Amino acid sequence: MGAAFLLADAGSGPSGPRALTSDEANRLAITRFRNYEAHGRAVTITVPGTAGGLTVTGSVDYQGKLGYGVVHGTGRDTSSDGLIEWTATSVFVHPMANAPAHAPASPPRSAWYSRPLQSSGSALDSSLTIALRLGSDRPDNAQLLPQNGAAWWGRDQVDGHQVDVMTGPSAPGRSGTAGNVRYWVGSDGTMHRVRVSVGSEPQPVVIDFGTQKYVPVKPVPGVTPTR
Repeated sequence: MGAAFLLADAGSGPSGPRALTSDEANRLAITRFRNYEAHGRAVTITVPGTAGGLTVTGSVDYQGKLGYGVVHGTGRDTSSDGLIEWTATSVFVHPMANAPAHAPASPPRSAWYSRPLQSSGSALDSSLTIALRLGSDRPDNAQLLPQNGAAWWGRDQVDGHQVDVMTGPSAPGRSGTAGNVRYWVGSDGTMHRVRVSVGSEPQPVVIDFGTQKYVPVKPVPGVTPTR
């Protein structure tokens, strides 16, 4: 991850940073597990870009480790528009001149093009990787989160939900990176929004959850997710 980003809309309540309370640490510790527990979540991924951004609207299956949706360019031409499916290692694209607002429940059986998912240098691929990693089959260690830089930053509202905005923790082996990610977490530990800085772009990736109905992800014919 690259430079940290500033939180522009942390709400009108008291602002941080300050240390997490035990309740906040516990909620932050289970937020990725909540995604896994739900099997999958509907997502809207806003990908920054100096020549115009991209928006991916779809679903992520956190137990199957598979994402699927439709891509639309924002402030750019439509050459990148179409359907997209991705695993931890591969991206599959189905170009469409007039891409629909939502991907069809069953992926088309042909006209898919595959490529490796890039580990760096692509804001889109970084965004897809981040979205896929926001689920875990076990809670994080709540006691270690504050020690690794996690903190409370403020309160906000997301789609009518009262949430706490929390930052961190630092990436494994990279102290001081806690500010690169912020979570909008509900009272039950549900993840409502995530913002993450990526090294290739000055603006953060934004991932909003539950903006539309979750549609179970069906693999593109021949695709086997990497677990």
